[in-house]
Order: sequence, then structure tokens, then C-alpha cells
Amino acid sequence: MKSTDPYDPKGLMREAYAIPGITAEECRSIFLDWALSLPAGTDPLPLVRALLDRHGAAHPMTDVLRAALEAPASPRRRGGRAARVSA
Repeated sequence: MKSTDPYDPKGLMREAYAIPGITAEECRSIFLDWALSLPAGTDPLPLVRALLDRHGAAHPMTDVLRAALEAPASPRRRGGRAARVSA
């Protein structure tokens, strides 16, 4: 069933917060489904902030949403043969 909520069009977050005993792993899976279902080109950060304002409670999904707001780690060189052999 589709929701009319602009922040949660499929109602996934609403349902996740309603599931008793949901685990962090299940929340991450639901979050990924939610993120992949957003229209192309949509910036998810404002939506995540709005969802946190709405649902910000002690819940595993709240932890997942907060983690989504953190900047990703900067990529580091992994090494390998090219790093050891000069050209």
C-alpha cells in the first residue's frame, strides 16, 4: 500500500517504527529499501532529518537514520602492487 507521506512514500519507516522487537539489521535493510525507492536525483538528507524529527525516539531505526546523516569516510588508498612498484 502506498502512503501519501512525501518523506516516506511507501510507508516503510512508519511500519519499521511500529514493529516491536525490530533489530538494527532489519532496520538497515528497510532503510536501504526506502533509499532505493526514492525518485532519481532526490537528496535523501532532508528527508532523513524530517523522519528523525518525526520519529526521533529510542529505536534501532533512529540509530540507522542518524548514521545516514554522518559523512562517509574519505576514501583511502589500499595499496597493492602498483603502490609498491615504481613506474
